[in-house]
Amino acid sequence: MSESRNYTNKSRLSFSLRIARRYLFSPKSHNAINIISGISATGVAVGTMALVIVLSVFNGFEALIGDMFSAFDPDLKITAVQGKTFDAGSARFDEIRKMPEVAVFTEVIEENALLRFGEKQMPATIKGVTDNFRELTQIDSIIYDGEFVLFDGAFERAVPGVGVAAKLGMGAHFVDPLYIFAPKRSTKINLLRPETSLNQAGTFLSGIFAVNQLQYDDQYVLVSIGLARELFEYDSTTVSAIELKVKPGSDIEKVQKEIISKTGETFYVKDRYEQQESFFRIMKIEKWITFLILSFILLIASFNIIGSLSMLIIDKKDDIQTLKHLGADNGLIKTIFLFEGWMISAVGALAGLVIGTVICLIQQYFGLVKMGSGYVVEAYPVVLQLTDTLLVF
Repeated sequence: MSESRNYTNKSRLSFSLRIARRYLFSPKSHNAINIISGISATGVAVGTMALVIVLSVFNGFEALIGDMFSAFDPDLKITAVQGKTFDAGSARFDEIRKMPEVAVFTEVIEENALLRFGEKQMPATIKGVTDNFRELTQIDSIIYDGEFVLFDGAFERAVPGVGVAAKLGMGAHFVDPLYIFAPKRSTKINLLRPETSLNQAGTFLSGIFAVNQLQYDDQYVLVSIGLARELFEYDSTTVSAIELKVKPGSDIEKVQKEIISKTGETFYVKDRYEQQESFFRIMKIEKWITFLILSFILLIASFNIIGSLSMLIIDKKDDIQTLKHLGADNGLIKTIFLFEGWMISAVGALAGLVIGTVICLIQQYFGLVKMGSGYVVEAYPVVLQLTDTLLVF
């Protein structure tokens, strides 16, 4: 009895689907119904295509900016939960240094200071790094002018961001020194002679970097960690952070968890995303707000299907009566037009997905749509993700 009922239900669905498919693709007695059905499917297709393209463009910009940060940010960064500095000479950091997954272990001193070049002055963030900073990051790929050198054997060298260099009027090949001033930690400020309360260091520029992110280009100056420790009066084991590069092929998330187990709750261990968490969070919020707005537009476009079905019901009034005379009940007739609406949506959605995917792939590999001059990249960046496509569908 149950098998017979299931067979009957399957037959009803198959019959409803066959009739709905015939209604969708067969010519109607009134040409306006064909036009309305076409408009309904086109509206869904355009909305779907727009969603795929917009989400892919957001993915492209997110990947582009992530690549910019990766040239300056390490794979993992260890900082203290409380206070600005900590002792890197303890045994747990020696264990981290010797981990087989850690390719580069770099000590960092990061503090604010005053810069003076000629008659111009400005505050900046001084970042003292060890000699293996080049191995830690892709700093050579973002050198705008000159080269990355922190000590040439005779003089201390500095590598400022392009924004810092522009504000002070500096060039990588200028022979005038850049002076760095920082308050002395061991003495009180002398109000009569405040200059005696400052440590001073003179450096010469070797290069200028450009990350194309204001928080780095307009604020940071790279110097040797020895100069930074002397300037800010830190001992040889005190650091502001430890930056790590993980060996290729290693699972960064797994390494991060292992380091957290070694450092405990008194230290943060952040990957590249977490180091710029606020920035990437804003980008994701913008992406999904745009997704919701376009989804509402797509929803409004989908209401055209109701008008199309209403016109189709009027056009097929005689067919409905014939079906009823043959034994069809109201439930079967409702199912026919329900399938009809779904098929209009499916045709529009599939067409939009295909067109949107093709456009994104063409832009991703050939970059036909340009952004114009003066931008970081020549063409709009696009990254097509399967998860976004499935979500849109």
